Amino acid sequence: MKKIIISILMITCSFSFAQQKDNSDIDNTLEKWHKAAAEANFDTYFGLMTSNSIFIGTDPTENWSYDDFKVFAKPYFDKGKAWSFTTLERNIFTEEKNQIAWFDELLDTQMGICRGSGIVEKTSEGWKIRHYVLSIAIPNENVKEITALKKTFDTNLMSVLIGKKD
Repeated sequence: MKKIIISILMITCSFSFAQQKDNSDIDNTLEKWHKAAAEANFDTYFGLMTSNSIFIGTDPTENWSYDDFKVFAKPYFDKGKAWSFTTLERNIFTEEKNQIAWFDELLDTQMGICRGSGIVEKTSEGWKIRHYVLSIAIPNENVKEITALKKTFDTNLMSVLIGKKD
């Protein structure tokens, strides 16, 4: 009986360690990605994304394909510093086969606290970002003020988007 319990504990510990290792690899990929932006390392930054990735920025019109995001971001990187995000908190979740993972993170940025979330995919080159969403975190007590501030912009954009459906 003792051998069975020890075997179960060893298997459980091995599984936990493997899961932590995978999450550590993902965490390292995300940290390298943010560091590459802060250091304006264009090739490293985009090398950590899949060629079919999507980047959704804080502006509602920013839904970038990989190639379009590269074009948008290149002038920022060429200036020597793109953007600097420092991780405050991150949660990582993996699917059973450990080929896809998703995450959410709180970031210290030049815009204050932002939330990033996304999907990473395990490739032959390691984990890469497949989909990323960046949003400005707004405290609930400021929502009314922010909503009023962006009302005209939102109304105009909604008219355009609704017009596209017709």
